[in-house]
Amino acid sequence: MKKILLSCMIFTTPLAVQAAGFALIEQSGSGMGNAFAGGSAIAEDASTIYFNPAGMTYIEGTQLVGALHLIKPSAEFNNNGSLRGGGALTPLGGSGGDAGDLAFVPNVYFKTDLNDSIKLGIGINAPFGLKTEYDNGWIGRFQALKSEVKTININPAIAFKLSDQLSLGFGISAMWAQATLTRAVNFVGGGEGSVKIKGDDWGFGYNLGAIYQVTSDTRIGMAYRSKVDQHLEGDATFTRPALVPPSVAPNGAINASVSLPENFSVSAFSRLNDTWDVMGDITWTHWNRFKQLTIFRSSGALLSNTNENWDNTLRYSVGVNYHYSDAIKFRAGLAYDEEAISDQFRTARIPGNDRKWLSLGAGWKVTPSSNLDVGYSHLFISSAKIDDNQTATGNGRLTGSYDGSVDLLSIQYTHNF
Repeated sequence: MKKILLSCMIFTTPLAVQAAGFALIEQSGSGMGNAFAGGSAIAEDASTIYFNPAGMTYIEGTQLVGALHLIKPSAEFNNNGSLRGGGALTPLGGSGGDAGDLAFVPNVYFKTDLNDSIKLGIGINAPFGLKTEYDNGWIGRFQALKSEVKTININPAIAFKLSDQLSLGFGISAMWAQATLTRAVNFVGGGEGSVKIKGDDWGFGYNLGAIYQVTSDTRIGMAYRSKVDQHLEGDATFTRPALVPPSVAPNGAINASVSLPENFSVSAFSRLNDTWDVMGDITWTHWNRFKQLTIFRSSGALLSNTNENWDNTLRYSVGVNYHYSDAIKFRAGLAYDEEAISDQFRTARIPGNDRKWLSLGAGWKVTPSSNLDVGYSHLFISSAKIDDNQTATGNGRLTGSYDGSVDLLSIQYTHNF
């Protein structure tokens, strides 16, 4: 377990998020090809521990699943009348380059039987993540340079088959979160420096799920993941020009609190015949918990405060499977993912917008006990307007829009013992 956790910590590179806010839905390589449609009902492999633990009752024997997701986001700022920060003598700066970068996100799941009716499992994944990073001299550097969120979630779970129609599941989440924020700082009369704020914490939550088998070919799933409260503690570190004494901007301990939101999903899966499956999903996420991002020094003094005022979101997805043969399955999916951030409150740290998913995938039964799945998605991101006026605090006014897109490639290996 220590080796698996260490591997996740090494490879869970934060990224520009692929779902609303800074949530990550990339929790399964097999689900990628369907745009994660039917996630809480499909119960295709042990990755159901994340989407709906009740789905473990549909998997026979002991199973190990490992997946790796390669994610390449792009986010480019188009300036339209921004005002410089830091004073009249400060250079205006450029557009910041592409704030996205190639990232890797892994998932690991293990499931086994206690008896015919009770199943046990554990998943290790990253439910939230973020990285945006701009060129050092860009026009918005006094508002944001680097924004990074990492998470690791350890999720043991149990499932009960109460009857041929009804299964229930329950899991516990222990989630580590780390956040890093940097930006440029104007020291009046002293020049330009920077500040880095970094903190981490462990938080705890749970997930619940149920699957009802309506007919022999159709089932409905419902799943709930609770919020996880994080009380981050860390440090603020300033880089000061030579003429600026430490007392002007002292380094020191900081703290901040944030609730990673709960979500609720309803999914359906139906096998139409020996060749075709169809599936769909609606997921609601409680993002309006995120009203402000407030950071305090250990003395209780306010270091920074940002109004976020995010909105709750819905994600809609549909998918199909085509069984080409007993060994080969093809997948396709479409999804529409609402963004939690309105134009009024968008910042350079998270410049996302609504997303449209187009997904394709395939599964190959390599041997009687092993499967290989691959999936690809392209995300079309709507142009995102920004008008973040921080001239009152000397950080300038960032006015313009963002063009963005994401490419995702997943590979998953499943072994049955």
